[in-house]
Amino acid sequence: MTQPEAMPDEQPAVRVTAVPADANVYGDIFGGWLMSQMDLAASSVASRHAGGRAVTIAVEGMAFHRPVFVGDEVSVFARLIKVGRTSMRVKVEAWARDRHSEEANKVTEAEFAFVAVGQDRRPRPVRGLESV
Repeated sequence: MTQPEAMPDEQPAVRVTAVPADANVYGDIFGGWLMSQMDLAASSVASRHAGGRAVTIAVEGMAFHRPVFVGDEVSVFARLIKVGRTSMRVKVEAWARDRHSEEANKVTEAEFAFVAVGQDRRPRPVRGLESV
């Protein structure tokens, strides 16, 4: 039997409590709301690395493993995993914890791709991953 996966040790980029406005009529949190929290976390990492504006160009491998419910605390972890000349890839995991429990479960994960853009909104170079 495999060990359950443990929530990352680092601080989350985003931590928020899911509220009724984020849910459908059955009390399940909308996948789009969860994806937007993940995009916020990923964009924080990408724009910090780029030293300016970075735009989302793709999301890959998104799959929902478990539902998130009203009242759950959602922690979103994001880390830079690859840097190109103008692009960056950020691995993102979302974990949910019932507000009355210490047990957290990974609810989804994905890779977000970003491109750094200048004031002219055109791609611009970013520093390499080795300088992180």
